[in-house]
Amino acid sequence: MSTITYLTHVEFGVGSLATLPAALDAAKITNPLIVSDPGLQRLGLVDRVTALCPDDTPVFLDVPPNPTEAAVLKALAIYQTEDCDGIIALGGGSPIDLSKAVALLATHAGPLETYAAILGGVARVTPAVAPVIAVPTTAGTGSEVGRAALITLDDGRKLGFISPYLFPRRAICDPELTLALPPSLTASTGLDALSHCVETFLSPLFNPPAEAIALDGAGRIWRNIERAFADGSDIAARTEMMMGSLEGGLTFQKGLGAIHALSHALGGLKSPSLHHGTLNAILLPGVLRFNAASVGDKLERLKAAMGIAASADLADEVDALNRRLAIPQSLGALGVSAEQLDGIVDGALKDHSNATNPRKAARAEYRALLDAVM
Repeated sequence: MSTITYLTHVEFGVGSLATLPAALDAAKITNPLIVSDPGLQRLGLVDRVTALCPDDTPVFLDVPPNPTEAAVLKALAIYQTEDCDGIIALGGGSPIDLSKAVALLATHAGPLETYAAILGGVARVTPAVAPVIAVPTTAGTGSEVGRAALITLDDGRKLGFISPYLFPRRAICDPELTLALPPSLTASTGLDALSHCVETFLSPLFNPPAEAIALDGAGRIWRNIERAFADGSDIAARTEMMMGSLEGGLTFQKGLGAIHALSHALGGLKSPSLHHGTLNAILLPGVLRFNAASVGDKLERLKAAMGIAASADLADEVDALNRRLAIPQSLGALGVSAEQLDGIVDGALKDHSNATNPRKAARAEYRALLDAVM
């Protein structure tokens, strides 16, 4: 087990869940709210966490796959009724993002949209945000060390809430908690993490330390995702995947790009309900091709870090990996209709990730990217 202090204090390694009581003490949380989901409750992971908490710790499990403002307010009501003073976020990106939003509204007057990045909300978030301890159960989002939360508002807009005060105070990254992840989620969450490393590396912002982390994360994920997919009990592969996901989260401050601008807009659809990692996997090859002429030698550097032959086409390699991991090949296969695409383009153009894509994408370019994967 290792202790990592970067932007969030991280306990990383097999068995690190046992450090939760110490993390609660360090964060000065005496009455936490556990935020998770019914699937993790069925797997017994909620009970494992509850056993390390004070007696009668309240639990909120009604977290949608794409967290919503309505769910945030339901969890906030429990937080306030139970007089909680912090949150344990157990799960993937959805419980962790929802927990960040609850922690924000627990200490800041609403409405939630007041704090959205694209509406000038970054400066409105203060250090008063309630403490969050993040315990990821997937190797995907990196939200446990990220400064952002993505929430779908009641009016359908999926907005980013970004602040240095939204970093979890502590993250406990125990690869054992990912052993029960089924192959399909291992694939989609792992490709989500890969998209974070790739897209932050290609971002035009100047941040060499973040780029070094992104390269290392991309290599770990590329070398281990098929092992974890084929054998979920491979703890060595699970550990490498969790570290790659963590590293993807550590690079977020360099900015994402067109993949996430589109996947955020798609994730805001009320129907169909779409998995963020699956969307990123489908979009990644096309966006790599779109950006190729605008990133200098970065694709070559990525291939070297990932152990891919210099002569190979990275987008083709990712597309082939998607097929080996049984990722759906189109948005149409997920239930997205052509009539929805114009609205998705509108959302992508307004998304905060749009500004850091290495090649400017206007309406026509976004529509072409979507049409190519319909």
